[in-house]
Amino acid sequence: MKFTKMHGLGNDYVYVNCLQETVECPSKLAVRLSDRHFGVGSDGLILIRPSKAADFEMEMYNADGSRGEMCGNGIRCVGKYVYDKGLTNKTQLSIETLAGIKRLDLSVENGRVKFVRVDMGQPEFAAERIPVISDREEAVCMPLTVGDAEYKVTCVSMGNPHCVVFQEEDVRKLALHEIGPAFERHEAFPSRINTEFVNVLDQKTLRMRVYERGSGETLACGTGACAAAVAAMRNGLCDAAATVLLTGGALEIEWKGPGSPVYMTGAAETVFEGEIE
Repeated sequence: MKFTKMHGLGNDYVYVNCLQETVECPSKLAVRLSDRHFGVGSDGLILIRPSKAADFEMEMYNADGSRGEMCGNGIRCVGKYVYDKGLTNKTQLSIETLAGIKRLDLSVENGRVKFVRVDMGQPEFAAERIPVISDREEAVCMPLTVGDAEYKVTCVSMGNPHCVVFQEEDVRKLALHEIGPAFERHEAFPSRINTEFVNVLDQKTLRMRVYERGSGETLACGTGACAAAVAAMRNGLCDAAATVLLTGGALEIEWKGPGSPVYMTGAAETVFEGEIE
């Protein structure tokens, strides 16, 4: 089976062109390929398939084999893959995901995609639709006890569930490997949760670390950056356009408010091509 290793800000996946390859048991394959010692090494597996509803379909699996609804960094790389490989000559694409059809604008330099702007759709704050078990209709600035500590969190769905935690403490100093699992499997989150720990640096800049459902800490999370930015905007902590600084790099996020889609812009990179039995 031929594959391509790609990343968006260090959030790396193994990509397989299922217009040409046949993949059986993708969940088991994701676990095998994602292993950084005995496999290729990645945060998960993304299959690029034909679609009747869009230009292509993105089928995503986390490193633990669980199916993911959507991946912002992953979908930017899908756009780069299909253009750079000559599967399309369009610079405006539609990609089918479990979170709906997403629309991409590709920025091409010297015949290769460099940056991708993604219409991520509208954020969802309704607790039951994220889902979050809460007595509130919206989980905005909601108290949440995790272990021995109480946090104020804002939960939002970007097609997948996120819990955003704003902190005064520098997030770069957090023991994320200890606290992340406690959030991910907290009883308030029946579908588990992606958790973003965020510092507001100024009205236009956020710093974020993320613990992803099914993958652990990753260098970047596109949907997480969107969730962090819209949560900050909803709480009046930043402007309608903000830069989110992640461990692997920066993403530009725009949101004009309720009823409007979130736009994410960032890089996409190819690492190497390979073949595995």
